[in-house]
Amino acid sequence: MKIDKIISMANQNVKLRFLAMERSLRDTGCDLPLLVIPYDDNLFDLPKGSTWWEIPEIIHWLDREKSHPVMRKYQCLTINNYQFVDSDVCFLRNPQDVLEPFSGFITSCGHWHNPEQTYTEESLHLMLTKTTAWQSKVFNTGQFACNQEIYNTQSLITTAMQPEFVDTCVKFPHHEQPGLNMLVFSSGVKITNLTLPPVYMESTWAGDYPDKYEHYWTDSHRKPYLIHWAGTRMDIPRPMNQIFYNYLTASEKAEWDEQVKTASLKRNKQNRSFRAFARKIKRAVLTLNQP
Repeated sequence: MKIDKIISMANQNVKLRFLAMERSLRDTGCDLPLLVIPYDDNLFDLPKGSTWWEIPEIIHWLDREKSHPVMRKYQCLTINNYQFVDSDVCFLRNPQDVLEPFSGFITSCGHWHNPEQTYTEESLHLMLTKTTAWQSKVFNTGQFACNQEIYNTQSLITTAMQPEFVDTCVKFPHHEQPGLNMLVFSSGVKITNLTLPPVYMESTWAGDYPDKYEHYWTDSHRKPYLIHWAGTRMDIPRPMNQIFYNYLTASEKAEWDEQVKTASLKRNKQNRSFRAFARKIKRAVLTLNQP
């Protein structure tokens, strides 16, 4: 695979994440153009070599259907020779070099052993009609690459709007992961996960490294070429987070720390509210059960 572009998705809310990702990419020696899908209209000034990228027909279709904004990632399926990453990724190796020996649809996540959130009842039914080893075909939609144009704009929309697809690919309210998995699987493109044989790449998920991590990467061929935080809490210290911090300026790091603090306080408040509500329910049930 000879990729000729990197793709991401961003808005102002993830600007610091995006900047760290972009800087880590350039630090590997990769100077490919970076196309950025806007999550919404809350944009910011992109660094040199990056441009906002929209396919109007796809954006208008998803807006008309009131689909989740992150489903705009479907744009990627209509082009070829790219690496997509979410903004909460840092590159460790040049993706051009890593992906060169492979073809088809490439991922490097561990969802094969933890497939939750990659399927719906409808998409699982589809996969089970084709293979009993469907777990090896699902992937995290925060990082993938492909050298093939899987759909054109019209065939993408037509497929996603089919009765057996629409609830997963268009109407699913939470995120794009089951829909993107369903669209890729149903296309018939060869799916290769680099963490499976014969490559056996070490995990690309930050959550798998709660402590020191360098000793896992002594084999350069199995060292992950990117790290994806993907829901890993940043208010819990772990050595892995320093990779991200290294790509922030001092002022950006201070801004990031404030964002993390605010998010942590909000999460703790929600947890306290939930526990208080649970206690009220418990007391009410006990009262009802009293003779």
